[in-house]
Amino acid sequence: MSQKSKRPFRPAGKVSRLTFTDEERADPELEKPLKKAEKAGDKLEKAQAKIPKKKSLATERTFDAKTGKAKVRLYFEETDKPKPTSKLSHAVKTIPQKELLNKIHKEIREGEQDNVGVEAAHNTEQGIEFGERRIQSGYRSHKLKPYRNLAKAEKQTVKAEVNYLYKKSLRDNSQTLTNPISRWQQRQAIKKQYLANRYGKGAKTAHQTAKNTKTAVKNSASATEKITQLIVRNKKGILIALGIGVALMFLISTVSSCSILMEGGLQSIVGTSYTSEDEDIVAVDEDYETLERALQVRIDNIESEYPGYDEYQYHLDEIGHNPFTLASYLTAKLQVYKQSEVEDELRALFHQQYSLTTHEEVEVRYRTETRTDTWTDEDGNTHSDTYTVEVPYDYYILHITLKNKDISILATNNLTDEQNKMFAVYMETQGNKPYLFKGNIYAPNKGEYTDYDIPPDALTDPDFAALINEAEKYLGYPYVWGGSSPSTSFDCSGFVCWVLNQSGVYPMNQTTAQGIFNQCAIIPPSEARPGDIIFFTGTYASSGAVSHVGIYVGNGMMIHCGNPIQYASVNSTYWTQHFYAYGRLN
Repeated sequence: MSQKSKRPFRPAGKVSRLTFTDEERADPELEKPLKKAEKAGDKLEKAQAKIPKKKSLATERTFDAKTGKAKVRLYFEETDKPKPTSKLSHAVKTIPQKELLNKIHKEIREGEQDNVGVEAAHNTEQGIEFGERRIQSGYRSHKLKPYRNLAKAEKQTVKAEVNYLYKKSLRDNSQTLTNPISRWQQRQAIKKQYLANRYGKGAKTAHQTAKNTKTAVKNSASATEKITQLIVRNKKGILIALGIGVALMFLISTVSSCSILMEGGLQSIVGTSYTSEDEDIVAVDEDYETLERALQVRIDNIESEYPGYDEYQYHLDEIGHNPFTLASYLTAKLQVYKQSEVEDELRALFHQQYSLTTHEEVEVRYRTETRTDTWTDEDGNTHSDTYTVEVPYDYYILHITLKNKDISILATNNLTDEQNKMFAVYMETQGNKPYLFKGNIYAPNKGEYTDYDIPPDALTDPDFAALINEAEKYLGYPYVWGGSSPSTSFDCSGFVCWVLNQSGVYPMNQTTAQGIFNQCAIIPPSEARPGDIIFFTGTYASSGAVSHVGIYVGNGMMIHCGNPIQYASVNSTYWTQHFYAYGRLN
């Protein structure tokens, strides 16, 4: 006799199916999947009703509040009969019987050839046994049919109800479910939660089950959806890359390896892309620009902050950053970031990139003063002598120095080896989002540059030929503030200093554009020749007059570290407006 709480079988007529609220029934978006789920549930109940039943005696304990005594009530409980054993287990049980019959038949066969009657009787017996087995098999199949129908109906119900919950999830989460990969992932999460609810202790209504699956939907979306949304947001660029990849793979092989290569290609594209939302990437960059503008305001007001000096000398690097460098750095370090989460990270990086210092210098200088000595002689006459003297005095100078250590240089120390590798990849691919910072003057036009064929007669000068040979190695390299070598790329002065040094033309220590200017002899434009240095002013708020520098190559052309390193006409409107001087290094 079994207790109700320990029954091993399903109560008679009980099935697990979703129920729907009036609001869900009234929703036109859910009408079709809802009807299919209800239809499947009806079929499940009909299949359940056809399962053979059995009655068993059970007990129920109750408590009488008036008497304070417990009572035990006996009753018959109707439950589903268990499914008959499988065909395999049935066959296993009959193996000894079959082996005995086979042994008997073998012994009969050994002697039946001598007796036609025995052979005929034996054949008849085998035929009867075969018929009995067929009848038994048919009978057993008939007994199993209700269970097969129930299993089929339950499978269809699960499919229909999961589809309903999936459609409901699409309606409730339309912004997060945006593409086939994420939708498949969400469907799997819903199915997993649904099965847990159906066969566990979960909810039994559409509303409750949908509520339970909501957490699973969000959790599964957190990683996969970021990547899949990334693919959709950048579908134009990624589809082009995939199209090229598919074409190459088709040429390489037409066998199953293509699918492996396709998967690897997709992972490669996703793995080289920024994973944060475009809006967050742009907003974070704007926050960083806000910090830079505040720094510029402070420099502009430095004389008010430090009044009373005889002279203020400014030694300022340019204020600005490559937005792709910032995005690549943050992605390599944080993977996914939001504007509201990276304020402290931005400030820490900003204080590493920019170093603003002041230094007071006191010089002893001399000024000429006119002095007059007056005296009276013995006769009472007044005389005076006027003369000049050099008088020492303290001259106070405030040096204001701003150093800009580019983010790409900081990355080397701030990131792990693995993060540095990813940083290099993001910089190379621009996170597969080259459209993000279009129009930003600091965003590099990587890989595209203006080339120029130097006239052969200019290359007859060995110094100039060596200079150009070294300079052209770096065509296409991006502009990087503070950069002074191929490993970091260059800024304008870093490029010129490097080329002068590496070519052996002129020993030039790393310095600013103004520092290069200070070492040159100034020449008129009419006397400029290939290999001279050309200087510009006002291209940004620099401390000195000179803000940009390039190498003149003749015929109105220069090679310089613009964005990127390239040739440019010095006669263009922009460079004409900012032209400062030509210089020659001796």
